[in-house]
Amino acid sequence: MSESSFRPLDFTALPIDETLKRARAFYESMNRRRTTRHFATTPVPREAIELAIRTAGTAPSGAHQQPWTFVAVSDPETKAAIREAAEREERAFYGGRAPKDWLDALAPLGTDEHKPHLTDAPWLVVVFRQAYGVDAHEQKRTFYYTMESVGIAVGFFIAAIHQMGLVTLTHTPNPMGFLADLLNRPANEKAFLILPVGYPARDARVPDIHRKNMDEIVAWL
Repeated sequence: MSESSFRPLDFTALPIDETLKRARAFYESMNRRRTTRHFATTPVPREAIELAIRTAGTAPSGAHQQPWTFVAVSDPETKAAIREAAEREERAFYGGRAPKDWLDALAPLGTDEHKPHLTDAPWLVVVFRQAYGVDAHEQKRTFYYTMESVGIAVGFFIAAIHQMGLVTLTHTPNPMGFLADLLNRPANEKAFLILPVGYPARDARVPDIHRKNMDEIVAWL
């Protein structure tokens, strides 16, 4: 790669006390983040969703191939179609497709085949993973680390939504092939997850569960 492909890094070093101040503030904010399945129908401006997607698009990716597509859905009929298809798959999942240990793991979360959040939330952001690229001549182009890259981008999106004072949910109906059909996505795009976005309902509740302690998630060497 030629030297002309690079430019200086835009970076300003902070005093360590400011670094720690920002780190604590961000952690304290993110530690209040919770996933809810109870959404208000209150509208959310398109600009907020656009900014969250722009933030997701700043995520690092394998070979900088940015193998993600975000489909933002606010049309009520499309949301209803997604809900109908998702609930059909979820009925089969909870009704016999899922093994007992999987259902046991989900039990504390109180999930079932009913998915009202898919029509209550003002926005559904459906994330697709580009399994490979397609060039101008319709030839396949290998993409690298697509699962990791899209996962990181989704993390950025979730953080952005929380910082706006909104809530979201990572919903992965099983299987998800119907999403590509409903949303007319090309063959190289595989559904990754659905992110309902909005304000929580007034009576929103969350499971009484807790995050792992620090000593359970880190090893210092």
